[in-house]
Amino acid sequence: MTTIPLGSQLVKIAKSWKYDPLRPTLQMETFLTSLAAHPKLTPNAVRAAQALQDNVAQKKWPASPKLTHPASMPEYYDRLLEGVEKSAKGIGRPWWKIFFGVW
Repeated sequence: MTTIPLGSQLVKIAKSWKYDPLRPTLQMETFLTSLAAHPKLTPNAVRAAQALQDNVAQKKWPASPKLTHPASMPEYYDRLLEGVEKSAKGIGRPWWKIFFGVW
């Protein structure tokens, strides 16, 4: 195990966490930084934060194309991702596209 204190390790992980533009008042960096000062911080908590950042579960159990592109609506998740990315940039859909369900 490394000799760097757990709190410092968690702050380092927190500083490298990406900013979430969809929830500007709720950031993972803020949570992890405040957690680093907790007196009962455990090595498991630091490893869990690192695993979240490294997408360990996604790499270990990747989603199959059958799950990400269901037969009933194959473009659903692609459109959802596109909408989230545009929303983060401040680009909205026109009211008529929303009303008529046009993408």
